[in-house]
Amino acid sequence: MKKVYTRLNIENCKEAIEFYAQVLNGEIKNVQLADGVEMFKGHEGKYIHAELHLNEHYVIYFNDIFGNEPVKGTNIIMGLDFDREEELRKVYDELSKEGKVTMELQDTFWNALYGKVTDKYGIHWELNYQR
Repeated sequence: MKKVYTRLNIENCKEAIEFYAQVLNGEIKNVQLADGVEMFKGHEGKYIHAELHLNEHYVIYFNDIFGNEPVKGTNIIMGLDFDREEELRKVYDELSKEGKVTMELQDTFWNALYGKVTDKYGIHWELNYQR
């Protein structure tokens, strides 16, 4: 496994990440807007991804909320980036057994194999393998 990260799904993402950058003395990097991405049509101006780098070892990922307001507790997601596709598939299968797949594993526009699972304890996971 390459890294574990935290993703915050948050309303007014631009405003929020700027606030946290100031409070935590972090640096905002890698902002990606929904503009021009077909699957996010109608959400122009919203952040589909942004990173708050707190130091060389810790980054918090952010994105805007798309659609309905999340249920309390679902706006924080644990993410895993994998070194190998086989490792991702094993973890995906194990988390899915008694959990719920919320996004099937699929190839993405950012050239990764990606999926989402809510495990049997209600924890939300993003699983990513960059090709």
